[in-house]
Amino acid sequence: MIQTRREVLAGASAVTAGLAIGTRIREAVAEARASGIKVSMCDWSLGKTTPEAFPLAKEIGLQGVQVSLGSPENKLWLRQPRIQEEYLEASRKSGVAISSLAMGLLNEIPLMSEPRAAIWVADAIEAAKALKVQVILLAFFGNGELKEDSATDMRRVTEVLQELAPRAEKAGVILGIESYMSAEGHLKILDQVRSDAVQVYYDFFNSHATKGYDFVKELKLLGRKRICEVHYKEGRHLLGGSGKPDWPTVVKVLKEIGYDRWVTLETSSPSGNMVADTRRNLEYVRKLWAE
Repeated sequence: MIQTRREVLAGASAVTAGLAIGTRIREAVAEARASGIKVSMCDWSLGKTTPEAFPLAKEIGLQGVQVSLGSPENKLWLRQPRIQEEYLEASRKSGVAISSLAMGLLNEIPLMSEPRAAIWVADAIEAAKALKVQVILLAFFGNGELKEDSATDMRRVTEVLQELAPRAEKAGVILGIESYMSAEGHLKILDQVRSDAVQVYYDFFNSHATKGYDFVKELKLLGRKRICEVHYKEGRHLLGGSGKPDWPTVVKVLKEIGYDRWVTLETSSPSGNMVADTRRNLEYVRKLWAE
Protein backbone atom coordinates (compact mmCIF):
# COMPACT_ATOMS: atom_id res chain seq x y z
CA MET A 1 0.00 0.00 0.00
CA ILE A 2 1.44 3.38 -1.04
CA GLN A 3 1.33 6.06 1.65
CA THR A 4 0.44 9.64 0.90
CA ARG A 5 2.82 12.44 1.80
CA ARG A 6 0.47 13.49 4.63
CA GLU A 7 0.46 9.96 6.07
CA VAL A 8 4.26 9.78 5.93
CA LEU A 9 4.59 13.13 7.70
CA ALA A 10 2.00 12.14 10.30
CA GLY A 11 3.89 8.93 11.00
CA ALA A 12 7.17 10.78 11.25
CA SER A 13 5.62 13.28 13.66
CA ALA A 14 4.30 10.49 15.86
CA VAL A 15 7.72 8.82 15.95
CA THR A 16 9.38 12.14 16.78
CA ALA A 17 6.89 12.79 19.59
CA GLY A 18 7.44 9.31 20.96
CA LEU A 19 11.20 9.76 20.89
CA ALA A 20 10.88 13.12 22.66
CA ILE A 21 8.76 11.58 25.43
CA GLY A 22 11.21 8.70 25.78
CA THR A 23 14.12 11.14 26.00
CA ARG A 24 12.38 13.16 28.71
CA ILE A 25 11.66 10.02 30.70
CA ARG A 26 15.28 8.85 30.43
CA GLU A 27 16.50 12.27 31.51
CA ALA A 28 14.09 12.28 34.46
CA VAL A 29 15.23 8.77 35.47
CA ALA A 30 18.87 9.91 35.37
CA GLU A 31 18.00 12.95 37.51
CA ALA A 32 16.14 10.77 40.00
CA ARG A 33 19.03 8.36 40.33
CA ALA A 34 21.36 11.29 40.93
CA SER A 35 19.05 12.46 43.74
CA GLY A 36 18.77 8.96 45.23
CA ILE A 37 14.96 8.90 45.30
CA LYS A 38 12.95 5.96 43.96
CA VAL A 39 9.38 6.25 42.65
CA SER A 40 6.75 3.53 42.75
CA MET A 41 2.97 3.38 42.29
CA CYS A 42 0.08 1.60 44.00
CA ASP A 43 -1.17 -1.38 42.00
CA TRP A 44 -4.77 -0.18 42.42
CA SER A 45 -3.82 3.17 40.86
CA LEU A 46 -2.24 1.27 37.97
CA GLY A 47 -5.52 -0.63 37.62
CA LYS A 48 -3.68 -3.96 37.89
CA THR A 49 -3.85 -5.76 41.25
CA THR A 50 -2.07 -8.76 39.73
CA PRO A 51 1.50 -9.45 38.53
CA GLU A 52 0.48 -7.66 35.32
CA ALA A 53 1.18 -4.42 37.19
CA PHE A 54 4.94 -4.93 36.74
CA PRO A 55 5.30 -4.80 32.94
CA LEU A 56 2.91 -1.83 32.94
CA ALA A 57 5.03 -0.06 35.56
CA LYS A 58 8.12 -0.72 33.45
CA GLU A 59 6.41 0.74 30.38
CA ILE A 60 5.65 3.91 32.33
CA GLY A 61 9.16 4.19 33.76
CA LEU A 62 8.44 3.44 37.41
CA GLN A 63 10.99 1.72 39.63
CA GLY A 64 8.53 -0.06 41.90
CA VAL A 65 4.97 -1.18 42.58
CA GLN A 66 3.15 -1.10 45.90
CA VAL A 67 1.34 -4.42 45.94
CA SER A 68 -2.00 -5.22 47.60
CA LEU A 69 -1.95 -8.26 49.87
CA GLY A 70 -5.29 -9.31 48.43
CA SER A 71 -8.94 -9.40 49.40
CA PRO A 72 -11.27 -11.75 51.27
CA GLU A 73 -12.57 -12.82 47.86
CA ASN A 74 -9.17 -14.19 46.76
CA LYS A 75 -8.34 -15.22 50.36
CA LEU A 76 -5.53 -12.65 50.59
CA TRP A 77 -3.71 -14.59 47.92
CA LEU A 78 -0.29 -13.05 48.43
CA ARG A 79 -0.02 -15.23 51.52
CA GLN A 80 0.34 -18.24 49.20
CA PRO A 81 3.92 -19.25 48.21
CA ARG A 82 2.78 -19.95 44.64
CA ILE A 83 1.38 -16.42 44.24
CA GLN A 84 4.45 -14.94 45.91
CA GLU A 85 6.64 -16.65 43.33
CA GLU A 86 4.50 -15.27 40.50
CA TYR A 87 5.03 -11.76 41.84
CA LEU A 88 8.75 -12.29 42.37
CA GLU A 89 9.08 -13.59 38.82
CA ALA A 90 7.16 -10.61 37.43
CA SER A 91 9.43 -8.30 39.42
CA ARG A 92 12.61 -10.04 38.20
CA LYS A 93 11.47 -10.14 34.59
CA SER A 94 10.48 -6.47 34.50
CA GLY A 95 13.27 -5.11 36.67
CA VAL A 96 10.60 -3.32 38.72
CA ALA A 97 10.77 -3.78 42.50
CA ILE A 98 8.02 -4.63 44.95
CA SER A 99 8.33 -1.40 46.90
CA SER A 100 5.91 -2.29 49.71
CA LEU A 101 2.77 -4.24 50.56
CA ALA A 102 -0.62 -2.66 51.33
CA MET A 103 -3.56 -3.86 53.39
CA GLY A 104 -6.40 -1.74 52.08
CA LEU A 105 -8.87 -4.40 53.19
CA LEU A 106 -8.45 -3.07 56.75
CA ASN A 107 -10.67 -0.17 55.64
CA GLU A 108 -13.57 -2.62 55.58
CA ILE A 109 -12.42 -5.11 58.22
CA PRO A 110 -10.99 -2.94 61.01
CA LEU A 111 -7.88 -3.90 62.91
CA MET A 112 -9.30 -2.41 66.10
CA SER A 113 -12.39 -4.63 66.18
CA GLU A 114 -11.88 -7.74 64.00
CA PRO A 115 -9.65 -10.50 65.46
CA ARG A 116 -9.04 -11.99 62.01
CA ALA A 117 -7.53 -8.67 60.87
CA ALA A 118 -4.69 -9.09 63.38
CA ILE A 119 -4.07 -12.61 62.07
CA TRP A 120 -3.96 -11.23 58.52
CA VAL A 121 -1.34 -8.67 59.53
CA ALA A 122 0.74 -11.44 61.10
CA ASP A 123 0.45 -13.39 57.84
CA ALA A 124 1.36 -10.26 55.87
CA ILE A 125 4.58 -9.97 57.86
CA GLU A 126 5.57 -13.47 56.77
CA ALA A 127 4.61 -12.66 53.16
CA ALA A 128 6.70 -9.49 53.25
CA LYS A 129 9.67 -11.46 54.56
CA ALA A 130 9.30 -14.00 51.74
CA LEU A 131 9.05 -11.21 49.17
CA LYS A 132 11.99 -9.31 50.74
CA VAL A 133 9.77 -6.27 51.28
CA GLN A 134 10.36 -3.96 54.24
CA VAL A 135 7.11 -1.97 54.57
CA ILE A 136 3.47 -2.98 55.01
CA LEU A 137 0.86 -0.23 54.79
CA LEU A 138 -1.93 -0.65 57.36
CA ALA A 139 -4.93 1.40 56.20
CA PHE A 140 -7.31 3.02 58.70
CA PHE A 141 -10.06 4.64 56.64
CA GLY A 142 -13.72 3.96 55.90
CA ASN A 143 -15.20 1.46 58.35
CA GLY A 144 -11.78 1.11 59.90
CA GLU A 145 -11.08 4.82 60.39
CA LEU A 146 -8.93 5.42 63.45
CA LYS A 147 -9.79 8.60 65.37
CA GLU A 148 -7.52 9.93 68.05
CA ASP A 149 -10.46 11.08 70.18
CA SER A 150 -11.70 7.48 70.43
CA ALA A 151 -9.86 6.19 73.47
CA THR A 152 -11.18 2.66 73.02
CA ASP A 153 -10.07 2.32 69.39
CA MET A 154 -6.69 3.90 70.12
CA ARG A 155 -6.15 1.46 72.97
CA ARG A 156 -7.17 -1.55 70.90
CA VAL A 157 -4.91 -0.65 67.96
CA THR A 158 -2.03 0.05 70.33
CA GLU A 159 -2.44 -3.32 72.02
CA VAL A 160 -2.60 -5.18 68.70
CA LEU A 161 0.52 -3.44 67.43
CA GLN A 162 2.34 -4.15 70.69
CA GLU A 163 1.71 -7.84 70.05
CA LEU A 164 2.66 -7.67 66.36
CA ALA A 165 5.76 -5.47 66.69
CA PRO A 166 8.14 -8.20 67.95
CA ARG A 167 7.10 -10.43 65.05
CA ALA A 168 7.73 -7.57 62.60
CA GLU A 169 11.08 -6.78 64.21
CA LYS A 170 12.20 -10.38 63.83
CA ALA A 171 11.21 -10.39 60.16
CA GLY A 172 12.84 -7.01 59.46
CA VAL A 173 9.47 -5.53 58.50
CA ILE A 174 7.90 -2.14 59.30
CA LEU A 175 4.16 -1.72 59.87
CA GLY A 176 3.13 1.69 58.55
CA ILE A 177 0.00 3.33 59.95
CA GLU A 178 -1.86 5.41 57.35
CA SER A 179 -4.80 7.35 58.75
CA TYR A 180 -6.41 10.79 58.94
CA MET A 181 -4.90 11.36 62.39
CA SER A 182 -2.50 14.19 63.11
CA ALA A 183 1.17 13.55 63.78
CA GLU A 184 0.40 13.89 67.50
CA GLY A 185 -2.28 11.20 67.22
CA HIS A 186 0.11 8.81 65.53
CA LEU A 187 2.78 9.52 68.13
CA LYS A 188 0.37 8.54 70.93
CA ILE A 189 0.43 5.02 69.49
CA LEU A 190 4.10 4.92 68.48
CA ASP A 191 5.28 6.13 71.88
CA GLN A 192 3.35 3.34 73.60
CA VAL A 193 4.35 0.58 71.17
CA ARG A 194 8.01 1.61 71.44
CA SER A 195 9.25 -0.23 68.40
CA ASP A 196 10.99 0.90 65.23
CA ALA A 197 8.88 -1.75 63.49
CA VAL A 198 5.79 0.48 63.80
CA GLN A 199 5.94 3.81 61.98
CA VAL A 200 3.76 6.26 60.02
CA TYR A 201 2.88 5.92 56.36
CA TYR A 202 2.49 9.60 55.46
CA ASP A 203 0.06 10.83 52.80
CA PHE A 204 0.43 14.55 52.08
CA PHE A 205 -2.91 15.01 50.35
CA ASN A 206 -4.79 13.30 53.17
CA SER A 207 -3.05 15.30 55.88
CA HIS A 208 -2.92 18.72 54.22
CA ALA A 209 -5.65 19.02 51.57
CA THR A 210 -8.19 16.80 53.35
CA LYS A 211 -7.53 17.49 57.05
CA GLY A 212 -5.73 20.84 56.93
CA TYR A 213 -2.66 19.80 58.93
CA ASP A 214 0.61 21.71 58.55
CA PHE A 215 2.74 19.07 56.85
CA VAL A 216 5.96 21.01 57.54
CA LYS A 217 5.27 20.88 61.27
CA GLU A 218 4.15 17.25 61.02
CA LEU A 219 7.21 16.04 59.14
CA LYS A 220 9.55 17.74 61.56
CA LEU A 221 7.63 16.37 64.55
CA LEU A 222 7.69 12.80 63.24
CA GLY A 223 11.20 12.96 61.81
CA ARG A 224 12.99 10.55 59.53
CA LYS A 225 12.84 7.62 61.95
CA ARG A 226 9.05 7.67 62.29
CA ILE A 227 8.12 7.84 58.59
CA CYS A 228 8.44 4.56 56.71
CA GLU A 229 7.11 5.68 53.32
CA VAL A 230 5.06 8.43 51.67
CA HIS A 231 2.15 8.67 49.24
CA TYR A 232 1.92 11.39 46.61
CA LYS A 233 -1.45 12.28 45.11
CA GLU A 234 -3.54 15.34 44.35
CA GLY A 235 -7.13 14.23 44.05
CA ARG A 236 -8.37 14.62 40.48
CA HIS A 237 -5.39 16.75 39.45
CA LEU A 238 -1.99 15.98 38.04
CA LEU A 239 0.72 16.60 40.62
CA GLY A 240 1.30 20.33 40.84
CA GLY A 241 -2.09 21.06 39.32
CA SER A 242 -3.95 22.46 42.32
CA GLY A 243 -1.11 23.67 44.52
CA LYS A 244 -2.30 21.49 47.41
CA PRO A 245 -0.02 20.43 48.81
CA ASP A 246 2.92 22.61 47.82
CA TRP A 247 5.15 19.87 46.39
CA PRO A 248 8.39 21.90 46.17
CA THR A 249 8.07 22.56 49.92
CA VAL A 250 7.21 18.90 50.54
CA VAL A 251 10.43 17.83 48.85
CA LYS A 252 12.45 20.53 50.60
CA VAL A 253 11.31 19.39 54.04
CA LEU A 254 11.70 15.68 53.21
CA LYS A 255 15.29 16.41 52.22
CA GLU A 256 15.83 18.39 55.42
CA ILE A 257 14.75 15.47 57.62
CA GLY A 258 16.85 13.05 55.53
CA TYR A 259 14.02 11.06 53.94
CA ASP A 260 15.49 8.61 51.41
CA ARG A 261 12.84 5.90 51.00
CA TRP A 262 10.24 5.27 48.31
CA VAL A 263 7.94 7.96 46.97
CA THR A 264 4.76 6.09 46.00
CA LEU A 265 2.23 7.57 43.60
CA GLU A 266 -1.43 7.07 44.43
CA THR A 267 -2.44 9.36 41.62
CA SER A 268 -5.53 9.52 39.42
CA SER A 269 -5.81 10.05 35.67
CA PRO A 270 -7.51 13.37 34.86
CA SER A 271 -7.18 12.88 31.09
CA GLY A 272 -8.36 9.28 31.15
CA ASN A 273 -4.97 8.13 29.84
CA MET A 274 -3.34 6.60 32.92
CA VAL A 275 0.00 5.89 31.24
CA ALA A 276 0.42 9.42 29.89
CA ASP A 277 -0.75 11.08 33.11
CA THR A 278 1.51 8.93 35.27
CA ARG A 279 4.49 9.72 33.06
CA ARG A 280 3.78 13.42 33.56
CA ASN A 281 3.51 12.93 37.34
CA LEU A 282 6.68 10.85 37.34
CA GLU A 283 8.63 13.47 35.42
CA TYR A 284 7.35 16.17 37.79
CA VAL A 285 8.41 14.24 40.92
CA ARG A 286 11.84 13.37 39.61
CA LYS A 287 12.61 16.91 38.54
CA LEU A 288 11.60 18.20 41.97
CA TRP A 289 13.92 15.76 43.69
CA ALA A 290 16.77 16.47 41.29
CA GLU A 291 16.77 20.22 42.05
